[in-house]
Amino acid sequence: MSFKKAISLILILLLVMPPFTSHAEANGSTDQPADETADQTAEIQNTETVIEDRYHTVLEKWEKEGVTNVSNFETFVAPSNFLNSDDLNLLSSEESMGYGDNVIHWNDQNPSLSLEVTVPSDGLYELSFDYYPIGNEVIPIEGSVLVNREYQYYESRRIVFPSVWKNAQDEFEKDRFGNEIIPKQVSLTDWRQISAEDASHLQSQPLKFFLKEGSNEITLSHLRGEMLVGKVYVHSPTRIPSYKEYTDQLPDGEEGKELIIHEGEIDYTKNSSFIRPIATVDSSVVPNDPKYLLLNSVGGESWEESGQQINWNVSIKEAGYYRLTFKVIQNKTTGGTVFRNVLIDGEIPFSEVAHYPFEFNKKWTNSTIDDEKGDPYLFYFSEGEHEISLQADASPVNRTINTINQVITEMQDLSLSIKKLTGNQDDKSREWNITEFFPDIEAQLDNWANRLDEESKYLKELYNGDDSQDIVSLNLAVQKLRTLNEKPNEIPNRLTELTEGSSSVTQLLGNLLLELPKQPLLVDRFYVHGDQDIPKDRASFWKTAAFNIKRFVQSFTAGNYSADGADENTLEIWVNRPRQYVELIQNLADQSFTPETGIKVQFSIMPDESKLILASAANNQPDVAIGVSNWLPYELAIRDAVYDLHQFGDFESYSKQFSPGAFLPLMIDDSVYAIPETQDFFVQFYRKDILEKLNIPVPNTWDDVVQILPELQRYGMNYYTPIAGATGSKPFATTVPYVYQFGGELYSENGMLTAIDEEESLQAIQFMADLNTIYSMPMQVPNFYNHFRYSTLPVGIANFTTYVQLTSAAPEIAGWWDISPYPGVEQEDGTVSRWATGSGQSGMIFNGTKSADDSWEFLKWWMSTDTQTEFANTLQLLYGPEYMWNTANLEAFKNLPWPEEHKETILAQWEYLKEVPKTPGSYILEREISNIWNKIVFEGENTRAAIDDSVIAINREMIRKMEEFGYMKNGQVVKPYHIPTIEQVMEWGGNENEE
Repeated sequence: MSFKKAISLILILLLVMPPFTSHAEANGSTDQPADETADQTAEIQNTETVIEDRYHTVLEKWEKEGVTNVSNFETFVAPSNFLNSDDLNLLSSEESMGYGDNVIHWNDQNPSLSLEVTVPSDGLYELSFDYYPIGNEVIPIEGSVLVNREYQYYESRRIVFPSVWKNAQDEFEKDRFGNEIIPKQVSLTDWRQISAEDASHLQSQPLKFFLKEGSNEITLSHLRGEMLVGKVYVHSPTRIPSYKEYTDQLPDGEEGKELIIHEGEIDYTKNSSFIRPIATVDSSVVPNDPKYLLLNSVGGESWEESGQQINWNVSIKEAGYYRLTFKVIQNKTTGGTVFRNVLIDGEIPFSEVAHYPFEFNKKWTNSTIDDEKGDPYLFYFSEGEHEISLQADASPVNRTINTINQVITEMQDLSLSIKKLTGNQDDKSREWNITEFFPDIEAQLDNWANRLDEESKYLKELYNGDDSQDIVSLNLAVQKLRTLNEKPNEIPNRLTELTEGSSSVTQLLGNLLLELPKQPLLVDRFYVHGDQDIPKDRASFWKTAAFNIKRFVQSFTAGNYSADGADENTLEIWVNRPRQYVELIQNLADQSFTPETGIKVQFSIMPDESKLILASAANNQPDVAIGVSNWLPYELAIRDAVYDLHQFGDFESYSKQFSPGAFLPLMIDDSVYAIPETQDFFVQFYRKDILEKLNIPVPNTWDDVVQILPELQRYGMNYYTPIAGATGSKPFATTVPYVYQFGGELYSENGMLTAIDEEESLQAIQFMADLNTIYSMPMQVPNFYNHFRYSTLPVGIANFTTYVQLTSAAPEIAGWWDISPYPGVEQEDGTVSRWATGSGQSGMIFNGTKSADDSWEFLKWWMSTDTQTEFANTLQLLYGPEYMWNTANLEAFKNLPWPEEHKETILAQWEYLKEVPKTPGSYILEREISNIWNKIVFEGENTRAAIDDSVIAINREMIRKMEEFGYMKNGQVVKPYHIPTIEQVMEWGGNENEE
């Protein structure tokens, strides 16, 4: 090796090494012992060293060390014997809701329950709890389990205690069109027992905990919700008998002669409120109707999360052995097999019906629970009432999920090292001898490809030889890795194919991680029967043909939500939302608004909100439109198509229910052309587990953010800003918060020019660019949600969409992330300026309305606290946690079924909500601020020069648009254009001032 090349290699290695000196200084010491420095050098730069290992890794380690399950042991500890019972709210047996013993009310006031248990030997044990859920909310009750004051694996940080739900009635009500309505949901409160399980339900058995011989301390820590806690049990791991063992221990008997037919959509309970009846239009479903939508099946996509369970009650008149047959459609998007645990009276009767497969089939199929040879399993039922349950089960694909997670982590580590080597510069003209710096890179790529190939073969066998999209995605990832390995020296310039692009290997595998756990199954009915014929699963050809003809004919008269126009006595309201939203709003209006006011309303689904401009021009507009983007009312108002709500006498007092800053884009001068309907929020998301482990404080200001970056980056992590999530053009939401926080403004006082060249705005734009150019924050992140889950970006700023994703689709970190206000700029008086945008949807009245007063009455009813609260709660109960409703009504928002601490944070941030006021030329301002950032960051242009160039283009276009709309003529102002302000909105006094 030449001397020059050796020097280059040393410099590269110095760049790759973590900045240990900075770490030491951050901890107040620069003199470190040699062994401490060696320990630090040995640390892997990823979050596996920051958080506990996953359960499967720890379990494998215990097995290698010879740690085994303990047999024939069970004990319990009653609440009165808990270690800290004197400090807890211990309720008497009379207050125990029928438990018959002392219980503890476990909530925020009693956050930690500790008990001591003595076991006979070292080994693996299970924990079970008696509990009584309190409350009627979608938010699950959650806690964490520490053994001897430690989390033994990451999954022990979140244990879920589910509630049981049912439809309020099995007789489905009908809407105005004769279609059946999904009933309200009610929770059933009673005592039940549960073993501690993986919250993601990816483990096939309850979690096991290692207890040492003798005394052990077990602590249940509160995360969310409240419940009564009874006895805590420590016992040997549960063992499920085989089918032979099951039948051997049962009495002799014959197959039952009875045929029980049970419709899936009625008489059932469930552990998720949003498992719901589905209207399936098909001649093979029972019941069916060619004209009306009947709720005639249950499950589908509402029953795809692992662990979700449906329980049906059946009455057996004659004891004996029976077969179970389910009439189902298994139509998983990727075409893979799904799995269910079959339970009888709350237990899996034998191991062969755990993880029972339902293969992909788009048509209705009678699926009898049978063995590999096709011989049906026989279930023994005594005379009387029994419960038959199916539980969604993704545990068979858990090994593939674990492998994919490991490969993604390893690929990201390699990508980070390569970026450090190349200085994060993608220079296509530069050649790299990458194997000289990473000698094992070819072996790494080959190893990843082989491991993924093994999982592809495993899935194919698991899916009974079917080629699903899951397998195709794995094979494509393998192919990409092998292609990259053919020319490893090109990898520095092809990282978009490995970890960063939308079609990269990481993105393919990340998408697969979202799809693999899904286990959808749609059930029409099931049969408990003996060796006898059961009804056919599909209708005959002639019956199907007749049904389809009738449906075609009836479609011309059947009611729907199309925009067909309403009669003169009915308000026509267009809604820019999916059908399930419109159905719910129509039902609420029919039940309360119309009876209370006498005003009839008809809702229609808006196919495209941009068509409102054309509809208005053609005088074919509705009376009211809701769910429209907040930019649209201004575009219609400046063309004199929308009604000024400020004309109503009670508008000002009514407006107090909303954030003042939300009105700014809806105003021209002092006229207001819409009211906020929903409201976005930008807050700081952070992983509690990682920040606590690294002893990093939650940032409060941008100075705090800058200070924590070295420690984050030392572990291969970083901080996320919304700029990184915007591709190409950077919208106002990603750039304007910096301007407002630094005290800058977008417009001049007369509104005719821009003000971004003033000193405060210049400082803001400079800092915004420095975050990427100096502080090395990521410039492009395709999906913050995924990076947050995988811990590479454990802290960052994101909006409502990310909140929904983390709440509904990240069970593995639930309870271990939190939100805080947007970091801001500290002011001279010590306060922190946190201004941020919050665009949402709005509702408006058209000038061509039949009755402006009636339309205003509707808007007031729709956005009232009571209506918004009922709508939000019902929507989430029926359709699941992902159907969160971020109402703009502040009082209604306080009533949402969200964690209280999160609502407090969001409401605090909304005090700094400041939307961008609209002007005829505001679009050019948005575009040019984005261009300025691109010039500074990517082209290295001087900030002042970049701003000055853009200001010329912005002012020229703004003047042109002001002349177009009559505010200027020949460069002179002929009519003032007042930029609305928060102070202006807050001065609205309403009825209080009028008095």
